[in-house]
Amino acid sequence: MKHVKQQRIAATYMRGGTSKGVFFKLDDLPEAAQQPGAARDNLLLRVIGSPDPYAKQIDGMGGATSSTSKAVILAKSQQPNHHVDYLFGQVSIDKAFVDWSGNCGNLTAAVGAFAINAGLVEPSLIPQNGIANVHIWQANIQKTIIAHIPIVEGEVQECGDFELDGVTFPAAEVQIEFINPADGDGALFPTSKLCEVLEVTGIGSLQATMINAGIPTIFIDAKQLGYSGVELQEDINTDEKALAMFESIRAHGALKMGLIDSIEQAAQRQHTPKVAFVSPSQNYTSSSGKPVNASDIDLCVRALSMGKLHHAMMGTAAVAIGTAAAIPGTLVNQVAGGGEREAVRFGHPSGSLKVGAQAQQHKQQWQVTKVSMSRSARILMEGWVRVPSDSF
Repeated sequence: MKHVKQQRIAATYMRGGTSKGVFFKLDDLPEAAQQPGAARDNLLLRVIGSPDPYAKQIDGMGGATSSTSKAVILAKSQQPNHHVDYLFGQVSIDKAFVDWSGNCGNLTAAVGAFAINAGLVEPSLIPQNGIANVHIWQANIQKTIIAHIPIVEGEVQECGDFELDGVTFPAAEVQIEFINPADGDGALFPTSKLCEVLEVTGIGSLQATMINAGIPTIFIDAKQLGYSGVELQEDINTDEKALAMFESIRAHGALKMGLIDSIEQAAQRQHTPKVAFVSPSQNYTSSSGKPVNASDIDLCVRALSMGKLHHAMMGTAAVAIGTAAAIPGTLVNQVAGGGEREAVRFGHPSGSLKVGAQAQQHKQQWQVTKVSMSRSARILMEGWVRVPSDSF
């Protein structure tokens, strides 16, 4: 039998928002994995425990859901006026594939804290008590994010009384601002339409808003799909026919948004775009048994990530929801009651979330300057991960 040693790599396991992931400093990675490519992808796949035909990720750090099959690589920023460069990898559970096409908004909440603890932010910029404003360059989407990290006695404050639906225990509040979160050329709506008909083979014509803010997202009216809009994970994720329908919608939307050149390419772009369905505000019971009152929310939203209904809401999709809600004429805005707004509170499977957005028209084109929300983050474990040395 071939003798293979395990390689030890410094890492931190963190919760950010309603997600968890393995965080690395770029220069702690093996030299072969410090550059993009097969070695890096293979290393992260082995760390997380993919591909796993059993879809459990038992032999790795992943939790067998899209929210827990994630990796983050951080380094001192190479961009002016930024502190840290943040690269996110969404690791497929059952395929040998790492998707680098988008950001993770939830894990963004942990980036600032990790950067401070790892010495990636100059100590002179950290107050003894107060808020450290960490300027993050999101390398996947080439955008600026500002994380406002609470500091007590010179250290990141992780414990607190801020409650986030989808997270069991309270923690310290971290405010996140996504600056100009549209895609690189500033086009919020890749097809130039606020709401349009999306033709999906085998399904038909669907009214849709396709937006590129935070992450490319396709919004569909729940009733068009035969849903009430207050479904929970088990209502969707146990229905193979429904999952196939949503994947077809995602693929056709990706093609129309110009993200892929053929329907077949959607399988190699699992992380983006997202698909979400919306409905008017209504009473329902969240996955934890907590009642959500229609009077406390503006609309209901359910979103799919990596082919499954998300247990709460992806942070990047929340950016898309907040942006679309702020722009009259989008499907999201219409379902939320119409009119101009600078904030929206929406219901999701685990509860509710408020997102602020500042949108304006310039030369007949909509632009969003900033989207903000509150999350929380916490170190769960730090030390080293070990992987077989022949796995990358």
